[in-house]
Amino acid sequence: MLFDRLIRKRVTAFEQEILQKYYAEVENMYTKMRGWRHDYRHHIQAMKVYAADGRLEEIQDYLSMLDDDLTNVETVIKTGNRMLDAILNSKLTLAVEREIRVKAEARVPVSLTTPAVDLCIILGNLLDNAMDACMELPPPERLIRLYMEIKGNYLYLALTNTAGGKKKKSFASSKGAGHGLGLRRLDEAVKKNGGYVARASEDNAFSTEILLPQWEEATECS
Repeated sequence: MLFDRLIRKRVTAFEQEILQKYYAEVENMYTKMRGWRHDYRHHIQAMKVYAADGRLEEIQDYLSMLDDDLTNVETVIKTGNRMLDAILNSKLTLAVEREIRVKAEARVPVSLTTPAVDLCIILGNLLDNAMDACMELPPPERLIRLYMEIKGNYLYLALTNTAGGKKKKSFASSKGAGHGLGLRRLDEAVKKNGGYVARASEDNAFSTEILLPQWEEATECS
């Protein structure tokens, strides 16, 4: 009994840590977006001054600066599902900041029955592991490829990322007990929701496929 209580306490603490991290990442992303919108009028006024003086080179430089700045705050992907947009974009924005190329395609225009906390655990750990693996490589070789859609009554997710080293027989994390717990929690969340997870390893690449059944009749998001 004591052992069971300790396990439950550890799992609860881990879930809270994941959620706090996720909320912090989302808040950081939207804070950047709000800040850019707040400064939008100031940028327009500055370019008007340059235009009035005929300073076209300064306008071009200013536009280039704004383009770079916007790249760091714009939404990486729109799935059609608000909950998934928040979870995915918080992680994929971090990937872009870490000089990881992201190729993502997702179409999920429905209300999902998988609980938000489980989606956070599954997607959060999956993308964290992918980013960690990519960071072992130089920037030009870093890549995360993500695909999501509804197939029948299932949410289908496929993720492939580049990684250093050769093909591995084990998918357990080599970074310590805390990281291994994250991978186990991912598997537990998939299993709890009646889903299926498969992993494959090739030289310099890892891939994961996940199926999550949507038990109730889905309705389109407004």
